[in-house]
Amino acid sequence: MTKEQFIEFVGQEQVPLRRFLCALCGGDSSTADDLAQEALLKAYMSFERFEGRARFSTWLFRIACNCFYDWKKSASRRMAGPGSGRTEKPSGFGDTVGQPGCGPSAPGNAGHGDRFATVVQETCSDEEADSRFRYQQLYMAIDSLSDREKTVVLLFYMEDKSIKEITDITGMTSVTVRSHLFRARAHLRAFLKRRDL
Repeated sequence: MTKEQFIEFVGQEQVPLRRFLCALCGGDSSTADDLAQEALLKAYMSFERFEGRARFSTWLFRIACNCFYDWKKSASRRMAGPGSGRTEKPSGFGDTVGQPGCGPSAPGNAGHGDRFATVVQETCSDEEADSRFRYQQLYMAIDSLSDREKTVVLLFYMEDKSIKEITDITGMTSVTVRSHLFRARAHLRAFLKRRDL
């Protein structure tokens, strides 16, 4: 792969990559941008070794997934501190509302949903507000999934990746991907049913 081809492919995948990472980060566009930049830098540093056994987007999304999981592990370690035993979410995880291309806030972030509702009411018709509320609920449901389930759901439904591509991106077997999809759909259904959506 030449440098020009790499730049062309990145141009095609930049928006989907950021959208995926933003949703994976629960709407935290700042973290998503940092992760996208890290993934693109890592891809640039190794693009000459890209063998073409998978599509470029699959290769790039795999790098991005690895960046996300590395960030999640290091953020969890920083939050827990040495010997504290704490396992809460990293700061910034799911606490950004209304970012372009990103989902709304995650559950448990007090105040953010109220602020979002106020902005929606001030700027939208009733029909648009209802639509945005359902959108917010869907992203809250997605954010309630485990990281693996969330990754598989976002790749399958948001990025329209095949089971084969998801196995290449995540390193999971196709049986595991299907299992995560099945469980994630059940979790999403239950979450949305509890909220009467």
